[in-house]
Amino acid sequence: MSALRSVPIDEIVRSGTIRDIDVLRLRTVIHSDGIVSDEEAEALLQINSICSAQDPRWSELFIEGITDYIVNQAEPEGYVTAEGAQWLLAQVAPAGAITRKNELDLIINVLDKARWAPVSLACFALGEIRRAVVDGVGPLRCGDVTDKGWISDEEIEQVRRILYAFGSDGGVAVTRPEADVLFDINDAIVNPQACPLWTDLFVKAVANVVMAVSGQAVPPREEALRSDAWLNERGNLSPLSILSAMVTSSLDSIWTVYRDQSPEERALARLEQQRIEIITNEEITQAEAGWLSERLSRDGRLGPSEAALIAYLNRESPNIHPDLQATVERLMRAA
Repeated sequence: MSALRSVPIDEIVRSGTIRDIDVLRLRTVIHSDGIVSDEEAEALLQINSICSAQDPRWSELFIEGITDYIVNQAEPEGYVTAEGAQWLLAQVAPAGAITRKNELDLIINVLDKARWAPVSLACFALGEIRRAVVDGVGPLRCGDVTDKGWISDEEIEQVRRILYAFGSDGGVAVTRPEADVLFDINDAIVNPQACPLWTDLFVKAVANVVMAVSGQAVPPREEALRSDAWLNERGNLSPLSILSAMVTSSLDSIWTVYRDQSPEERALARLEQQRIEIITNEEITQAEAGWLSERLSRDGRLGPSEAALIAYLNRESPNIHPDLQATVERLMRAA
């Protein structure tokens, strides 16, 4: 007889409430043998979906249990396959979007704990933050129209954590699907000058793509995208000058960690990417110079963060791909 029967699951679901005593009972049952069974995982998902009133300690148990189930108990151990990612999203986002913040926290935790997961899972998580910024909807927002066009510090750190998590097992450049979402978020921010933390993360992520496209060996994402403090005194600089100074200071601190990649290193990187694709059963799409050039100038104008980045890249142009160099020079002339 399953130990789970000692917990009144049906009663909890009918009441729509998961209390502290229920959390304690479930934790005891799940930890009794160190394995999250199919039945226990189903119970955790059902309770989270149906119970609108949740004890503060519930989310920790829910996230720990489902993460262990999909990362450590599913095969191959330690990895999330495309099939596993599809299963997870079918459970927490059957309509294509999450409804509870702890479901986003679960996805981010799965990405964080797995050695590798499909980039589509990372992009889904990034897409939830994009939904909050672009449309002002979802569990990260209250749904008011004033919630559009801005990004909170907490959301920025969630983006950073997602990017760290996907690239956690080595020096993998920001991929094209990830960069696409970052550009969408950046385009939707109404007042970039009010989001210095976002500017820092965005320009470092785009610089990471630029350097990878330019044949550079990229450092671990924790190093390439780390957060920095900028100028303590801004004086009477214009908003664009402030952003340019931020970008310069921020990128100067990490630019030296990029270096030319040898042919052997490029071959090994391709083999490692192929290994990951075989394990996860999902292709990793890297950015290309043509795509990045088009994305940087697709609407015919540059936002403040992009303009500051382009000015910096123009200064560093000898180190970047020739096609990107031509785009940077063209955009500088048009600025």
